Amino acid sequence: MSGSGSPDERARRWRLVLGPAAEEPLGRDLGADDLAMDAALGELYEPGADPDGSVQKDRTGGLAGSAPRVIRWLGDIRRYFPAEVVRILQQDAVERLDLTRLLLEPEVLRSMEPDVRLAGTLLTLSRVMPQESRETAREVIRRVVADVERRIALRTRAAVTGALDRSAPHHRPRPGEVDWNRTVLANLEHYLPERRVLVPRRLIGHRRARKTLGREVVLAVDQSASMAESVVHASVFAAVLAALPTLRTALVAFDTAVVDLTEQLHDPVEVLLGVQLGGGTDIDRAVAYCETLIRRPHETLLILVSDLFEGGPRDGLLPRVARLLARGVRVIVLLALSDSGVPAYDHETATALAGLGVPAFAATPDTFPELLAAALAGRELTPRADRPSGRA
Repeated sequence: MSGSGSPDERARRWRLVLGPAAEEPLGRDLGADDLAMDAALGELYEPGADPDGSVQKDRTGGLAGSAPRVIRWLGDIRRYFPAEVVRILQQDAVERLDLTRLLLEPEVLRSMEPDVRLAGTLLTLSRVMPQESRETAREVIRRVVADVERRIALRTRAAVTGALDRSAPHHRPRPGEVDWNRTVLANLEHYLPERRVLVPRRLIGHRRARKTLGREVVLAVDQSASMAESVVHASVFAAVLAALPTLRTALVAFDTAVVDLTEQLHDPVEVLLGVQLGGGTDIDRAVAYCETLIRRPHETLLILVSDLFEGGPRDGLLPRVARLLARGVRVIVLLALSDSGVPAYDHETATALAGLGVPAFAATPDTFPELLAAALAGRELTPRADRPSGRA
């Protein structure tokens, strides 16, 4: 907790965090709005209140599992807390108190604050979701996709376009093609002050765009339940990349089976609805399928989004990746593509891939465009402090 603010404000915050048991030691009473906030926190973290108002010292509880009560509670937290706090409280309610059943009810879904983690949870429930909840879930996912797209689309297009820009100045221009401003700047050392004349040794022409072949990006995304946030972000990124004329983009989702979602990339919502989260994992099978999509190996970037916990045979993956590298394909592994911090991943497989020259990073949606641009431009990918590497 931040130490900023007056002593009274700090006492207020500690009282809200610790609950009613801390009121007397802190000597801090709460006003009406703060009491309402405290009650909302208590329903999530402190269900064991006695009738006299005394409570356990630790907030460790559960919210009653009835839809009307949950809907009211969702309204309360949206009233008293900012959106980023609401999302945390919602996720705590789902994870700590097993409210997944209530997420299948349209009334509850409509009361939730949409975010990536909620969308991921809905995708894991898609197989058991009743028909009346599907349209509501689709709308929640659509809003999440729109938010993610607003966040990453412009930056991704700019980064990729810059990485693929092969236009360059030329130094044997015709008279009408001379870029005089750049020519003067490049020849200032040849200025003759006694004659007040610049004698250019080198003429620089206006930039000519070189004709380039399109690059290829293949995203292979692990559908295991632990990768839910990564699946959402990767699907939106794939849709943004697919709209760029300089790239040929393919999206493959996999568990023990492989699903090619490339034809749905015009609508990332449909892509996500085609995902089936929660199955096993056969990474080697997925990479084998991706290999069939590659037309120009030296122009291809294969991005494997996976925590590398292989459920299939382990002896096939590394030789297959080695063959791809030998053909000229550039391969990188994203251990996670989310805002949730350092992921759990298979260190042994990550280290083995690093031995082949395949970097394994976690990336946030904000850092991924920079990483992607560097990979497309052929630059070395260097892990940052906030991006764990499989080389470790």
